[in-house]
Amino acid sequence: MKRSFKGVVTRLAVRPNAPVGSVVSRFFLGIFVAFLMLPSLTFADVTLTFGTYAADKPTATVRKYKPFLNFLAERMSNQLNEPVIIRMKIAKEYQEGIDQLASGEVDFARFGPASYIAVKDSNPDIQIITMESRKGMKRFKGVIAVHADSDFQSLSELEGQSFAFGDELSTIGRYLAQAELLEAGVSAEDLSNFDYLGRHDLVGEAVGSGKYAAGALKESTFKKLVKKGVPIRALKKFDNVTKPWLAHPNVSPRVLSAMREVMLSSENFEIVQKISKNGFLEGADEDYDFIRDAMQKSVQF
Repeated sequence: MKRSFKGVVTRLAVRPNAPVGSVVSRFFLGIFVAFLMLPSLTFADVTLTFGTYAADKPTATVRKYKPFLNFLAERMSNQLNEPVIIRMKIAKEYQEGIDQLASGEVDFARFGPASYIAVKDSNPDIQIITMESRKGMKRFKGVIAVHADSDFQSLSELEGQSFAFGDELSTIGRYLAQAELLEAGVSAEDLSNFDYLGRHDLVGEAVGSGKYAAGALKESTFKKLVKKGVPIRALKKFDNVTKPWLAHPNVSPRVLSAMREVMLSSENFEIVQKISKNGFLEGADEDYDFIRDAMQKSVQF
């Protein structure tokens, strides 16, 4: 949202024989009264709403993004020569977050690859701002985990066992994991039961507590849980594409360009990496083609 100074035109009635000093006094008095009558006197600003969904605990999600969003707002303010304010809106579920970006309820967002494909289907004009870098690469790992004490050595051995998936729209937590199981010859009917638990941390904890024989989660959450003492180990690791940062088409080209420049600038790389633990790379729709393939395969699950 942008706001700008609104001028006020006032009329000054002057008697033909009025003293010059009186005319000047009335002139300045008119200006003073005009300023008092202004409903608000503000300089232009740019207000943006950032959206995402809670793949982990909502409080952890806020802590994760707030420092980087503050940095982004500060650098964009310098680029645009006007104040930039970034608010945050965290959706409880993947679909809610997708709907918010598709409709323009949020201006820009960070999604997983499958959610990007879903929001692009809903609103083809959604644009990729950048995509995240993992050590200069566009790929990172997902994990199918089992209990640390289990005897499983391959995915094919999960036939007849229970499985915990993440959200029904999760790239790692559903689509890629189901594609991996199908590749190993395990489909939904081969499992004793399976459930969608929503968050990655809930999947890992459920496997660690023995509620499920195996489950799919992102590697970073897997490592955090292991460090915390949750008894799980990796049965299989698989590739995923890094997350895209996306903009609704209502975001002006000028603002979008400033955002992209801040995120991709080499002079900002160290601080970006320090704050967000990721740098950024230029991204394109075709970077997510293999996720589209996995989503199509998962239909057979």
